[in-house]
Amino acid sequence: MPSSVVPRTTAVSAVVAVALAAGLLAGSSAASAASAAASAGEVRIHDIQGSTRISPLVGQQVTEVSGIVTGVRTYGSKGFWFQDPQADADPATSEGVFVYTGSNPTVAVGDQVLVSGTVGEYIPGGTSSGNQSLTQIAKPTVTVVSSQNPLPAPVTVSARSVPSAYAPAGDSAAAGSINALPLKPRAYALDYYESLEGSNVRIGTSRVVGATDPHAELWVTVKPHENPVRRGGTLYNSYTAQNTGRLQIQSLTPLAEKPFPTANVGDVLSGTNEGPLDFNQFGGYTLTARTLGTVQNRGLKREATRKQRDGELAVATYNVENLDPSDPQAKFDALAGAVVTNLASPDILALEEIQDDNGAKNDGTVSAEETLKKFTAAITAAGGPAYQWRTINPENNKDGGEPGGNIRQVFLFNPERVSFTDRPGGDAKTATAVVQERGHAALTLSPGRIDPSNAAWSDSRKPLAGEFTFRGRTVFVIANHFGSKGGDESLTSHHQPPNRSSETKRLLQAQAVNAFVKDILKADRRADVLTLGDINDFEFSATTKALTDGGALYPAVKSLPCSERYSYVFQGNSQVLDQILTSPSIHDFAYDSVHINAEFADQNSDHDPQVLRFRP
Repeated sequence: MPSSVVPRTTAVSAVVAVALAAGLLAGSSAASAASAAASAGEVRIHDIQGSTRISPLVGQQVTEVSGIVTGVRTYGSKGFWFQDPQADADPATSEGVFVYTGSNPTVAVGDQVLVSGTVGEYIPGGTSSGNQSLTQIAKPTVTVVSSQNPLPAPVTVSARSVPSAYAPAGDSAAAGSINALPLKPRAYALDYYESLEGSNVRIGTSRVVGATDPHAELWVTVKPHENPVRRGGTLYNSYTAQNTGRLQIQSLTPLAEKPFPTANVGDVLSGTNEGPLDFNQFGGYTLTARTLGTVQNRGLKREATRKQRDGELAVATYNVENLDPSDPQAKFDALAGAVVTNLASPDILALEEIQDDNGAKNDGTVSAEETLKKFTAAITAAGGPAYQWRTINPENNKDGGEPGGNIRQVFLFNPERVSFTDRPGGDAKTATAVVQERGHAALTLSPGRIDPSNAAWSDSRKPLAGEFTFRGRTVFVIANHFGSKGGDESLTSHHQPPNRSSETKRLLQAQAVNAFVKDILKADRRADVLTLGDINDFEFSATTKALTDGGALYPAVKSLPCSERYSYVFQGNSQVLDQILTSPSIHDFAYDSVHINAEFADQNSDHDPQVLRFRP
């Protein structure tokens, strides 16, 4: 891990923090009571935290609040946590709080301090993110009373202490927000974590469920039996299976002093892991470790699928994460090696996120010839077939993704095993259609784009349809890269359930693809159709339901045991984003989600490829 990388935090402006919180406490009787208490006498940290998510003293000045420093952060959002060693009897009120200093704090762990300043509620990512807020004291004046004091005993976060229910239902009168609801830490996991915000906590030896990332953080679970995945992860298999035991881990020790440990899914973070419980934009509740344990390597291996047998057609999909010629040759070689070794050189390979010939340079270039030449050459050098390709160049900056990169889907195919039926005329704006020829379905354009003028594809990748022939049988393949989940609220949102605004576009996209597949099946009900790619949505989502409407398609990932249904790991949840869906004629197949990236700290892409084999 480079020493220049720091864990992700959000620098906090005291003025912004108070301003953002100003509207969150309207009508709160708790605020009035706490304000009166503040006027009447000494303010303690639990008075600041209160028994809801919003401080009853937000926007107010507090004077000489006493506590012991439990953690100091000298990167990102600089400041320190301090905690009252004399807890009250209310389990809903945290005894710790963050003090935002804006510069390196002049206190040390173990200092007894008196803090005066302004109470605020900072919302990481801003109000539009839907994130919960972090209670803090800003514009502080700090007096050190004594040093080297014993720290308040940590609260142990464990499988027994974290409730199984995730969150209360949001208040319908407050647009689904849980901000004003009294915390019930014995009933709900999010309430439990919130009741410990800013407090000194610890976890014991825990399994890693999200690998170390470039920002020096990883995810563990304190609930080893919660939706376990065979290879060590935690499965996200419904909107109500959020996995309450997940917790993000960061270190308060600067990386230049001690590198953050490298861990893969299934490894174990052993020993003592102790520090303040923070809340941030990139994962919600986070143990910012003052003391960090060690990683026990459990030897997770990258999977390799079997070779297709005689008569089997192997079709795969792989998101290669913004591949362009400026990427190091090592990336091309690693991706190519995966195609040959881990995917067993599939006959047809649908690629997502192939960028144009100069990557993110925004100069109007849209061709990806050089990208594809370099990639296919690397595959051949790795011992794979001499793949040919078909694609359609997008209009400049019309398909989303990195500005100037012009990502698109591409078909690679092995001409020694399968042929491509070229039907010329396809371009970025012209839609392909389905016709019937001698009782069978055919495309008017191959390769061709599906309904590119449909508003569903605005600023998004248009589906690429192609017509292949394998042993005399026509196979239609539709390569997709649906709209991302950008804009969706996190699982730790103050709206419960969280708003998933990005679903609207993917639902329309799925409906368009489903209609096209139905056109093929109307022309030939026995047609072999594969719809595949980065669907950017779960197998239980409305998007997948729309793709399968009317029995036109079946999500092949559902043929796997539940514990193997994932292609991506996000914030410690193993989940499906990449899919292959089959038409009714393809009822006897072998499916494999080939786990070579998502569970590993060292990734060539953040997605796992998918492979399906069948006999047309």
